[in-house]
Amino acid sequence: MSSIVAAARGWIGTPYVHQAARRGIGCDCLGLLRGLWAEVTGTPLIPVPPYTADWSEPQGDERLLRALAARLAPKPRDRAAAGDVLVFRMRQGAVAKHVGVQAEIGPQASFIHAYQGHGVIECALTPPWQSRLVARFSCPDFA
Repeated sequence: MSSIVAAARGWIGTPYVHQAARRGIGCDCLGLLRGLWAEVTGTPLIPVPPYTADWSEPQGDERLLRALAARLAPKPRDRAAAGDVLVFRMRQGAVAKHVGVQAEIGPQASFIHAYQGHGVIECALTPPWQSRLVARFSCPDFA
């Protein structure tokens, strides 16, 4: 199992808190990713400027997608591996504003993400979620 996935499973149950990044206390989807990175690498949290829940949607600005592309290696969406960072559009034509970590691949594909109203959960990567997937990035495994 990927060290990122193992660490992400340790965050399951963390409440959803916008802009937070603390396991067991609160995080949003980006906070989960930032917290995982800090936990697995042993480095401080990567600072991010304040952001709104709409992620610049009214302006059509792909801030999140650009920031991830600058830090992680993009890969084809159909080349799934455990530990990949997944980026979603929550509706067609909207900016990408949701991230998660691929946990399982194959017929039982799943991902871990912080979801408003649910906190950090692992859920199936169902066809509706797959249709929203806009980008996939490889994340180094620090095992």
